[in-house]
Amino acid sequence: MLNIAIFGPPGAGKGTQSKFLMEKYNLTYISTGDILRVEIAENSVLGQKAKDVIAAGKLVSDDLIVQIIEKRIISEKKDGILFDGFPRTVVQAYILDGLLIKLNTSLSFMLSLEVPREELISRLVDRGKVSGRSDDNEEVILNRLQEYEDKTLPLKEFYKERGKFIAIDGVGDISDITKRLSNAIDKTLKRTYFNIVVTGKPGSGRGTQAKMLADKYNLAYISTGKLMRQEIQEGTALGKICLGYMDNGDLVPDEYPIRLIERVIRENPHVNGYVFKGFPRTLVQAYILDGLLKKIHSKLDIAIEMDTKTLVAIKRLSERSKTNKARSYDMSTEVIIHRLEEWQQTIKRDVSTFYSDQNKLVRIDGTGEDDAVFKVVDAEVSKLINI
Repeated sequence: MLNIAIFGPPGAGKGTQSKFLMEKYNLTYISTGDILRVEIAENSVLGQKAKDVIAAGKLVSDDLIVQIIEKRIISEKKDGILFDGFPRTVVQAYILDGLLIKLNTSLSFMLSLEVPREELISRLVDRGKVSGRSDDNEEVILNRLQEYEDKTLPLKEFYKERGKFIAIDGVGDISDITKRLSNAIDKTLKRTYFNIVVTGKPGSGRGTQAKMLADKYNLAYISTGKLMRQEIQEGTALGKICLGYMDNGDLVPDEYPIRLIERVIRENPHVNGYVFKGFPRTLVQAYILDGLLKKIHSKLDIAIEMDTKTLVAIKRLSERSKTNKARSYDMSTEVIIHRLEEWQQTIKRDVSTFYSDQNKLVRIDGTGEDDAVFKVVDAEVSKLINI
């Protein structure tokens, strides 16, 4: 589904452009003001509640608004949703996330019509002369614009952090602005990520090969182990939780790596895709990764298993323990054996089989020099990649 929140200050032309977007992309139009009035006019249960609140001079609660929004979305079977005037706050943005997850979808992006203040004032003053509206005098206009800026700035940052903010120049002929909106949407719809999992026993060279793929194809390298070590080094609350598990070579509970993966995805919206090392390590995590990628309208393209003999892996880990790249778990033979057993008994059995059943698994001999191995890895990836 294509789900859009359209934003812009008073006078930016949201109403005009919303009509175009609704028609071109077959979207359900959600304007909280409009749907409230419809519910009240129909004297529905929700409408009666809203009417009572408004009659008492109070603001309609987020709880009531979201129920009305959900009712409207479910009643119209279209190709997506266009939100106008919602969310207005960061709290409402989280509410919208929850609602869309419940409906098995997510917000695609926020379109913000950007118009200079002087232009907005001119437009609204001119509109006031034609309409005779009392709220289109300059003093009221300035107050409305300031209120908009104060309330929406945190919301813009919220969506920027998630890579879902698209600014559109709102100055010019209506047809020109329409074209800019259409181009931005179509470009985003065509965008595809290429996503890779590189797995293998400890010491197989999976990290090295994953980094080389990331460098060549402009992919964000996501190593959950590295991310958690950074948290530990920085002394964060999450890092302290992870430390106990990692020192013993055990799996950190899923909720913690998920948070870190989502953060990397949010912070890298303009890469060509993502390469995952050290995740997934269980069948549950494989399903979780599918869900994380689905949230950005993507999927896993290939899983590469670096196949290395156990003695070669142990030798590599032993050599690494003598360098500045050593991990705490490289120092203990007992922990190394524990990690190798975990690979054989859990990761290889469950994760590799999961991807093999989907015809996404490629096994590559990880023995040899890094560059020579990468030629083989790259040959497999280049068969599929199109970026």
